[in-house]
Amino acid sequence: MKPGTIIQKLKPKTSDEFSAAEAYYNVLSSINKLNLTEREVQLIAFTAIRGNISTPNVRAEFCDRYSTTIPTISNIISKLKKTSIFIKEKGKVKVNPVIVLDFSKPIVLQITLENESR
Repeated sequence: MKPGTIIQKLKPKTSDEFSAAEAYYNVLSSINKLNLTEREVQLIAFTAIRGNISTPNVRAEFCDRYSTTIPTISNIISKLKKTSIFIKEKGKVKVNPVIVLDFSKPIVLQITLENESR
């Protein structure tokens, strides 16, 4: 570790897989300046847990859980496919596997911010 390196540990508790996934995708959005809305983060997290958002019963479950509508989901899916956060694989819309984790297990993130002016 470099001298002067600042270490800060955060250990928030989450109530379930969905809240852990939402926290993770909020961090990704913030660090990468994606400017995702709360509903977009919820849809990404939900889809990562459920595996896809293509089937009517999964969409209905999302609508019930988050008090939203199918057209809203469709609009968000369209936007997230353009950014490659969502991909279509074997006819199903899912979260890009590069950013999917097992949210039932503890997650440790290491973020290194380096100042380019040094």
